Amino acid sequence: MDFQQPLLRKARWRPAEFVMWAVAFVLPLLVPSHALMINEIAIVGLFAMSLDLILGYTGIVSLGHAAFFGFGAYAAALFAKLVMPDPTVGLLFAIVLSAMLGAVASVTILRGTDLTRLMVTLGTALLLLELANKLDWLTGGADGLQGVVMGPVLGLFEFDLYGRTAAWYSLSVMLLLFLLMRRLVHSPLGATLKAIRDNRLRAMAIGIPVVSRLAVIYTVGAAVAGAAGALLAQTTGFASLDVLAFDRSADVMLMLVIGGVGWLYGGIAGAIVFKLLQDVLSTVTPQYWMFWIGLILVLLVLVGRERLLRPWTWFGARKAVKP
Repeated sequence: MDFQQPLLRKARWRPAEFVMWAVAFVLPLLVPSHALMINEIAIVGLFAMSLDLILGYTGIVSLGHAAFFGFGAYAAALFAKLVMPDPTVGLLFAIVLSAMLGAVASVTILRGTDLTRLMVTLGTALLLLELANKLDWLTGGADGLQGVVMGPVLGLFEFDLYGRTAAWYSLSVMLLLFLLMRRLVHSPLGATLKAIRDNRLRAMAIGIPVVSRLAVIYTVGAAVAGAAGALLAQTTGFASLDVLAFDRSADVMLMLVIGGVGWLYGGIAGAIVFKLLQDVLSTVTPQYWMFWIGLILVLLVLVGRERLLRPWTWFGARKAVKP
């Protein structure tokens, strides 16, 4: 039996996926008043998928993924301000620089335990945060990088105040990168990444080049996160220290907890639920919206994602597992 057949079956598109993406692109027309929210969900969904690549598929725990997100945001904003305002070229520039940063930073996650990687990745983000704060002549420091003016997308589509162009631009980039990531995780390379996640020593024993695989996927994840950061800077015309803050890394981790790891749609689902909850709860209880999100997360962990959607199963006895 050809070992690639199971991978090809998993990579096939389902009809529901086509419907989902079609609805996503139609939404800015159906609900133009929420185009900015759609744009934000697309950006954080792409960011969550980049973390899922290294966490869900490879098992690398990171609390500093905002380093690449913020680096991409500043790279795109500075490129537009100092070089040229073309958003497509600026996006490619940010992706390349973020990939280079990821390749360099991948050296720090090749050794040690999960706790060590947590501290190292967090330290990387904090270093970049302090660097952006100190280089205020370049980044604007605590005031942020202002005066970023973006040109039309592909020279044709101007960014409008309603955010529809921004939403379609971000959705298009997210779809393109999603296709690339989907192809990667359903390839033989993706299968080796899952083997490394499940048992690194066994993967090394059967001849998988673990070190190079970790470096490659960490670089790819950094590039995708940088693309998400670049989209945020380009669609808002602003970059500040907030893009490098610990909150970014924590929020994207929460999105994966909500949506689930190990499948790319988990990042999108988690981003949708998290941003909608944030929007609704911050309107109802502006001071305590994080409390309710925390309560939902506690229930999610205690009850389980599937059982949380079926409350009538919460108090039922679980079936005993036969030895």
